[in-house]
Amino acid sequence: MKCLSLLLAVVLLSACGEKPASTEKPSAETPLTDTVESLLANPERRKELREQCRLNRAELGDKLCNIVAEATNKAFLGDGEVPYTPPKEKPAF
Repeated sequence: MKCLSLLLAVVLLSACGEKPASTEKPSAETPLTDTVESLLANPERRKELREQCRLNRAELGDKLCNIVAEATNKAFLGDGEVPYTPPKEKPAF
């Protein structure tokens, strides 16, 4: 029993070691110079990157795909500062 607890302690401590460096690298085809604003201004580029992220997110990287997702949300939802304006006449039911 004592050997089992010692073995368990060794395994747990070995799991707490340093993590290997990320091997994720940006693709040469898609530079990280794309920003949310630039993608909002260029919808064709946004659609192209959105499709690439859908097909192969690991190759493009999470950072770029998150930028594309944020630009898509802003394009769909707008800036969120449009106030609600009720109609002047009540609707007839």
